[in-house]
Amino acid sequence: MWSIKLRYRKQWSSFEIIILGFAGVILAGALLLMLPVASREGNVTPFTETLFTATSAACVTGLAVRDTGSYWSVFGQSVILLLIQIGGLGVVTIAVSIAMLSGRKISLMQRSTMQDAISAPKVGGIVRLTRFILKGTFGIELLGALFLLPVFFRDYGGKGIWMALFHSVSAFCNAGFDLLGKTDHLYPSLTSYVGNPLVNLTIMGLIVTGGIGFLTWDDIYTKKYHFRQYCMQSKVILLTSLFLIFVPAAFFFFRDFAGMPVKERTLCALFQSVTTRTAGFNTADLSGMTGASQAIMIVLMMIGGAPGSTAGGMKITTFAVLTANASATFRQREDTQMFGRRVGQEVLKNASTILMMYLFLVLMGGMVISVAENLPISECLFETASAVGTVGLTLGITPQLGVLSKGILIALMFLGRVGGLTLVYAAMPGRKSAHAKMPLEKINVG
Repeated sequence: MWSIKLRYRKQWSSFEIIILGFAGVILAGALLLMLPVASREGNVTPFTETLFTATSAACVTGLAVRDTGSYWSVFGQSVILLLIQIGGLGVVTIAVSIAMLSGRKISLMQRSTMQDAISAPKVGGIVRLTRFILKGTFGIELLGALFLLPVFFRDYGGKGIWMALFHSVSAFCNAGFDLLGKTDHLYPSLTSYVGNPLVNLTIMGLIVTGGIGFLTWDDIYTKKYHFRQYCMQSKVILLTSLFLIFVPAAFFFFRDFAGMPVKERTLCALFQSVTTRTAGFNTADLSGMTGASQAIMIVLMMIGGAPGSTAGGMKITTFAVLTANASATFRQREDTQMFGRRVGQEVLKNASTILMMYLFLVLMGGMVISVAENLPISECLFETASAVGTVGLTLGITPQLGVLSKGILIALMFLGRVGGLTLVYAAMPGRKSAHAKMPLEKINVG
C-alpha cells in the first residue's frame, strides 16, 4: 500500500518549489533570530517580530520593526545577511549551486525550476549561467565592499570591515538593511552620508547592477558594447532603467531638497530616484519630501527592477510593455512593437494581469492598515507599495504597527518577492484553455 502511495505521490511544480523554498528559508531564519544570542541584550525576540524581519530579509525588502544596527547582535546580523544573500540570488539558485559544488548532476527538473526562478528564456545553458551569476555576484559584492571600506574604516575602525561587507551585499541584493542605527538614533539608513560621493555612487552602482537582472548581465558580458546585438529584453531594461532614474531625479531636484548645496542636492535627488525601485536605502528624510514626490515614489516602488534580478516589483518590462501597448493604441497600430519586434498577446495579458494584481494589493492593503491603525491613507499606501515592491522605504510608521498590519506587510513582501503569477500558476497547475471558444460580443471600453 505504501509503495502505491509513493508511486502516485504528487510531483511538485517549479512554481511550488520556489514558493515552498522561500517559505522554508523564512521560517528557519525567524527561528534563528528568536535565539537569545541573536539580540544584543540576550533576549528572546517575539516570533511575530522575527518572522517580519526574516521575511523582509529573505524577500530583500528592508522594512524593519527593530533597528538592525542597535538591536541585533553580530550573530543576528549574520543571519539577516545570509537571508539577504539567499533572497537576492534566489532559493533555487542557491540549491543548484550547492548541488554543483558537491559534484552532483543537475537533473532536468532542477534545470527547469532554475529557468523559472531567474526567468531564463530556455533550459539550455542554465548551468553555465548559474556559474556566471555566482561569480558575478560575489565579485561585484566584494568590489563594492572594497570601495566602501575606506569610509567605514575611517568612521568605525575594525568594525568598518563588517559594515562595508554588509552594506555592499544589502545594496547589491536591493535589500536596504543598514547597520548605522544607534540606541539614541534609530533607523537612520544612509542619511549621515548624504554628501559623500564615494558612498552614494558605490551604493547606487550596486543597486542598479543588481536590479537590471542576471540575463542582462550575460548579454552585456557576451556582446560587450554592441548594443544592437542585445536581445530585445536587455534593450528594454537598460533604456527604461535610465528613463526611470533620471526623469524622477530631475523632478526631485527641482521640487525637493532646496536648502542643500548643488552637489549634495544632485546626489540626494539621484540617490532617492535609484533607491526607490526596490533598494530601500535613503539619504534624505522621506517624510519631509512633497506629496507629489511621495506619489512618484509609490509608482516607482511598484514598478521595481528587472525580471530575474535581485529586485522586486511588477518589473520594468511589465511597465515598458504596457507603455508600448498604450502607444500602439494611440497610433492605431494593430500590434505592439518594441525595437523592431512584435510583442505577443500572451505577454500583454500577463502584463495587464500583473498590473491589476499589484494595484489591488497596494490599495486593499493600504486601506486595511489605514482603518486598523487609524493612519492617513497616503502613509499606508506608501508602506504597502514599499512592501509589495520589496523596497523597504518607509515614512516611519513600520515599528508602531499592530499584529494585523504586520501580517499584511509580511504577506505583501512574500507576494512581491516570489511574484504574483508564480502564486497563480502554483495554485492552478495544469490549467489549459479549452479548445472551444465562447461566442464573441463587442463591449465598449474607455
